[in-house]
Amino acid sequence: MPAQHSYADLLAANAWIRKASDAFYFQCTARTVQESKLFPVNPYIALSYLNAWYRYPELFRKIEAVMSAEELGDHARERTTSANIITNGIIEQFYLGGRQMLMDMGMLKATDAMDDVMYVLDFTQRLNLSYHRNHAHVLPTDAGLSAQLLPERQVQVFEADALGTKPGDKLHTSVAHFLAAVSQYAFLKNSECRLGIHNSGPYKVGGGEMLVREFVDLAESDLPWLDGVAENVELNNVTMPVFMKDTHFNIVDDWASFEAQPSYNHDNMYAVGLYTSDYLSDGYIPVHMDSAAELADYLDHLRDTIHDATQRLWKEVAGWSRDQMIDSGLLVYYNVPKDLAHIAGVYEQEDWYTVEDRVQRFKPLFNDEYGNHLIAELVGYISLRSQQGNESHMAKLSGARGDMWSTIPYSVLGDEEWTGSVGPIRGGSTSLPQKTALYTTTRGKLTQDQCNEAARALRIPTLEDGLRHLDDAWVKNHPDDPRAHELYRRTQARSLVLKDKGAGLLREDVLALRKEAGRDD
Repeated sequence: MPAQHSYADLLAANAWIRKASDAFYFQCTARTVQESKLFPVNPYIALSYLNAWYRYPELFRKIEAVMSAEELGDHARERTTSANIITNGIIEQFYLGGRQMLMDMGMLKATDAMDDVMYVLDFTQRLNLSYHRNHAHVLPTDAGLSAQLLPERQVQVFEADALGTKPGDKLHTSVAHFLAAVSQYAFLKNSECRLGIHNSGPYKVGGGEMLVREFVDLAESDLPWLDGVAENVELNNVTMPVFMKDTHFNIVDDWASFEAQPSYNHDNMYAVGLYTSDYLSDGYIPVHMDSAAELADYLDHLRDTIHDATQRLWKEVAGWSRDQMIDSGLLVYYNVPKDLAHIAGVYEQEDWYTVEDRVQRFKPLFNDEYGNHLIAELVGYISLRSQQGNESHMAKLSGARGDMWSTIPYSVLGDEEWTGSVGPIRGGSTSLPQKTALYTTTRGKLTQDQCNEAARALRIPTLEDGLRHLDDAWVKNHPDDPRAHELYRRTQARSLVLKDKGAGLLREDVLALRKEAGRDD
């Protein structure tokens, strides 16, 4: 029996597979080094792909029973969560990685789990199209390696409220010290990977360019190994718009990392802000931004708190077995979509912090040597037999015969044998301690059930009352429409400078209001 998918559906799915394949190849070969002296990174990456393969289809269907992928993208774009550029963009990569590995092992055919594969590809494409709608691309790769996520209304608030600073003053020094501490901590808590660090932009502003720097999952929340370790960290997510002169951010890529021309120089920072938000907030909440002195003092306090959590975490990790180190990295990679479940209010810790029974059976195979060679062949050399095309084929970026992810044969529309699904999740386990602490949110420390209940009840003001589809293109053509003013006022509700100013402000208006409020002092 032919598969119940149209030719058009398969064409779109295979185009998304190839786009993902090319984008991931560029990132893996040009933008990263996948190794650690502490964690068995490549074994845990490979196992995370398998966990994604067996679990994502059912978990995404569970989420979409409550909220569509398009709505999830809109919600994620309005605040900081771990559903961001890097995580939303690599969901399908990890899933396809599991598929490719099993195909190469001879355990799977390209026509297996057809319904699952088509659904995950459709879900992730819709999610990314919605999340990136302000620059109308699917991935930063498509936008020349830039990621302008935010609408004008939010950029204006960040620029108006930012506190002026210059090299040598207390705020400037505090920002530099804080960024150093939180970057180290974010890297360690995520098992020495970059998934806790996010950047978007650049955005053109009055004095140069703005890069929005974000750090997620810092406190006692989803990561069970932060229970006790991060008990004194009061903000789970931090958003820091950084304003730079004489600096052009020529790359903000699919993994939310950046490069600048000339190289990033902290001395070029002339203003900064600090916000928090999460899946229970209705937007960005300013943090200690009444004055430069107040913000500097708070950043010093937060730096000291994070430094303490880092020391505690090192002691925690020092006692882990190799299996626990594998599980931590495996779960950090696999659970990149977890905040989508939080946003929808259907989050369950067991869904995202256990290793599927079918994946556990592969663990004895993944020693360091096998894991390192497999990942190198899979996402670097593209040398697995299952990845090779015909002898005349030339891949987009390498010119080689192989592509990272295999497409779906169109023969399933005829008489080719196919299967529909990997079946239901078969339970799971982990060698790591179970979560015991409450979840740190913008509404305080809550239980899992309280988080889900609050998320389901949450309404985002800018997505309600017919405002959801009023983007920058609409505002440009309807500057005097009452709905435009209402949309901007809702974004400006917490602004210290632009509150109730509405739409129609030009940059010179924002800068004048900023100067009048003394934000440049």
